[in-house]
Amino acid sequence: MAQPLMPHATASWLVDNTALSFEQIAEFCGLHILEIQAIADDTAATKLTGRDPIRAHELTQDEIDKGQADPDYRLQILKGPEQVRRTKGPRYTPVSKRSDKPDGIAWIIRNHSEITDGAISNLIGTTRTTIAAIRDRSHWNIANITPKDPVTLGLTTQRELDAAVAKAAKAAGLEAPVDTRLEGDREALITELRAQRLQLARDAEAAENGELPGAPAEPTAETLFKR
Repeated sequence: MAQPLMPHATASWLVDNTALSFEQIAEFCGLHILEIQAIADDTAATKLTGRDPIRAHELTQDEIDKGQADPDYRLQILKGPEQVRRTKGPRYTPVSKRSDKPDGIAWIIRNHSEITDGAISNLIGTTRTTIAAIRDRSHWNIANITPKDPVTLGLTTQRELDAAVAKAAKAAGLEAPVDTRLEGDREALITELRAQRLQLARDAEAAENGELPGAPAEPTAETLFKR
């Protein structure tokens, strides 16, 4: 399925401007639901500037309305010209995040030692020499390297990391780990998040109408004399 040109920025706009469920936004943008939750909670590694998919001709208001009316509806992206995708060369990482790469590499080595250096290089966009130096602790800055989740650092996406872990586990003859963070109370969590978003929408509408959510009723003669 085709995805928006800027999935994280598009997800940020959809979270702020629609009542779509996190699952719908994650599916449309090709992201993990936990990434959408992080964007909604403003806990993402960087504050994103929303990108309007309607103005970008990737989505119509009618399609958004269908999604808001039916939580099980899957948004359909408008077909545009094929995007040119890089197939060779290292992944580009913004200058501001390059200093975080060693921390992300150390986290993968510590938590998923089955992932090969080549896979880590493709995932984070670094050299095998750097990975080997961190692995054998000969890196020049090893004393200051602290393992941190590369997804939280914004170096890769949860889906890409999960795919790399599953591929490495299969190659090593291991059972791929299952993400159980939402197991058991997944539906309860999603229901709670939807309820919070609906309440926020109601509060915003009330504010536009000059009403204060939860404000006390206008005092009457009876209530005044009771004081």
